[in-house]
Amino acid sequence: MRRGVVFDFDGVLADSEGLHLAAFQDVLSARGWTLARATYFDRYLGYDDRDLIQAFLEDHDLQVAAADVDALVAEKAQKYDARVMGGLILFSTAVACVTRLGGAFALGIASGSLHGEIDGILRANKIHDAFQVIVGADDVARSKPAPDSYVEAVKRLDVRPERAVAIEDSHWGLTAAKAAGLMTIGITTSYPRHALHLADTVIDSLDEVTPDSVTRLLDLGS
Repeated sequence: MRRGVVFDFDGVLADSEGLHLAAFQDVLSARGWTLARATYFDRYLGYDDRDLIQAFLEDHDLQVAAADVDALVAEKAQKYDARVMGGLILFSTAVACVTRLGGAFALGIASGSLHGEIDGILRANKIHDAFQVIVGADDVARSKPAPDSYVEAVKRLDVRPERAVAIEDSHWGLTAAKAAGLMTIGITTSYPRHALHLADTVIDSLDEVTPDSVTRLLDLGS
């Protein structure tokens, strides 16, 4: 029976949360608004770009026209792209993990990042072809913690949800994967272990993910 592994992107494969934060800070500070690092990780991690900006505006009781929200989202994407071009951002353990799992499982990505951002980074690091499916925030109606991205990923992979494992770094992502019916691995790149209590198992590094460990987890869920 076909089995799959679906990776979150930011904070799991790509060490990009810091780049996202810096891009948001660039855009917001230009308008006199402040987004602290702690606030980003505690309040907004897991949101897609549009939802984060809308939540930030609501949290600060800021009234902004829809066209201005569109402009903020577009500007943030430009700032992020410029920072990505400055260097490679995959975790050092990412390529080896993907290579290990690729021979045994169908691989996909379900992320709150835009499809084009993910695609560009994977191509720059020459691992795009390892993934049969990429589902970005712009590919689904609702972002995490809604299950849409994982539902779509396993559908495109042609894998039953209970025969797939999600690897996530946040409570929001774990909530999404669980709601979609996947088994879950939490990784402590963004949050401590206790914040990942929804996960079926928690790891500190992708080095710990092997075909055998994924198979054991899937067997537990069957």
